[in-house]
Amino acid sequence: MEAVITKELLENAMSYEQYLSLLSGLLMEEKTTGENQSEAMLNYARMNDKRMKKWTKIGKLTPETQERLLNITSPLTLLVITEGWCGDAAQNLPFIYKMTQLNPLLEMKVILRDEHPEVIDQFLTNGGRSIPKIIGLDPESLTVLGDWGPRPTEIQNEFLENKKTQERSATEFAVYLHLWYAQDKGITLQNEFLAKLELWNKKQQSLPVQAD
Repeated sequence: MEAVITKELLENAMSYEQYLSLLSGLLMEEKTTGENQSEAMLNYARMNDKRMKKWTKIGKLTPETQERLLNITSPLTLLVITEGWCGDAAQNLPFIYKMTQLNPLLEMKVILRDEHPEVIDQFLTNGGRSIPKIIGLDPESLTVLGDWGPRPTEIQNEFLENKKTQERSATEFAVYLHLWYAQDKGITLQNEFLAKLELWNKKQQSLPVQAD
């Protein structure tokens, strides 16, 4: 699993700010990221550009989140796999970015799914290339400590249940999903991702010390 994630991959990965800039620049050219350049994907990317900018500006981390972030005492690299048309990424990544800004030991790196199939194929969700995926890494050894995604467990379970029951159409569930995000304001994501960070922090501390 670790073999596909290399120092070179991370060196060439984008920061969150660079990712936002890339998407904005592509949209000015009537393009989005990824292989599918349909009008539908372009429209999704436009909406997501607005969502990310909105949450990056107005999203709030809870006092508990801010306090618990200080308990992360080991350096961690968070490798994000995403695309500009991905609605779940637009709703979640701004909060994860804000978390990395509060603890300098956390570094967020972004790569595009369609440009790195060899990476996403190591982190499939029920056999699919669902995004976003966030991979926790030890920055020195590149040991994979775990992964998160594509969305908070609560709404992911609803998504999977609806897939079975077909109670809502895909379009109806998408509306419901983004309403859920709007009302939740990143709270569920913060609690769930913090638990992941704390687990990865413990795993990282138990890794063998590398010789110089």
